Amino acid sequence: MKTDSVETLSKGAVGARFDKREQLIEVAVFLFLIGPSLVLSFFLLGQGNISFMLAAVSTILRDLSLLSLILFFLWRNKESTLLIGWTLRHVRTDILLGALLFAPMFFGAATLEQILKEIGLSVPSAPPTFLEPSRSTLDMLVALTLVTTVALTEETIFRGYLMLRFNAILGSSLWSVLLSAFIFSLGHGYEGTAGVVTVGAMGLVFGLVYAWRKSLVAPITMHFLQDFVSIVLLSPGVGK
Repeated sequence: MKTDSVETLSKGAVGARFDKREQLIEVAVFLFLIGPSLVLSFFLLGQGNISFMLAAVSTILRDLSLLSLILFFLWRNKESTLLIGWTLRHVRTDILLGALLFAPMFFGAATLEQILKEIGLSVPSAPPTFLEPSRSTLDMLVALTLVTTVALTEETIFRGYLMLRFNAILGSSLWSVLLSAFIFSLGHGYEGTAGVVTVGAMGLVFGLVYAWRKSLVAPITMHFLQDFVSIVLLSPGVGK
């Protein structure tokens, strides 16, 4: 991540080097690429025949591939990575902010999911096994790699890149936050409808924090802590 001034981030943040039509085509191609995996997540509910290792490695490779594609788009368009929130300005402050915001978000999300469950939205009877690493050293190392990679890549994808493009196309920061959160939630169909709505709410929080800070550091910190607690610390498989 770069340490340039945040003022640079706001200048030409809509990608002035190419027009809205080109941006629309680019983001449509990108959504077409990620769409199948998002939809397939709804069919993973209740599936117990996918190992953690297979799911983790495939997720890491997929997310790194999508990140590479985004970086290629920026290079092709001669855009700075500052435009997708890759800046280390105020990095310590943003890490602390992300850590402080994590606790209320974590417990708020748990409360929301419980409310949604009580009003009839679905939740899996047990966490999918592909989210349950064992306590073996290899599984723990892969799990740590997974949660780190996912936090960095998914915040870059859903907050940094998609919010940049949606804001340029629609001319609305609010809609860019809402749409990115909605698309983000679709990749969690295996968590049931209650989980999808809850993840969407978390995506809104990530998006609002990013729009406020103009940096991905705080959302990445929050995302990392969320997945670290859920997958590494609280996963039932860790105690096996």
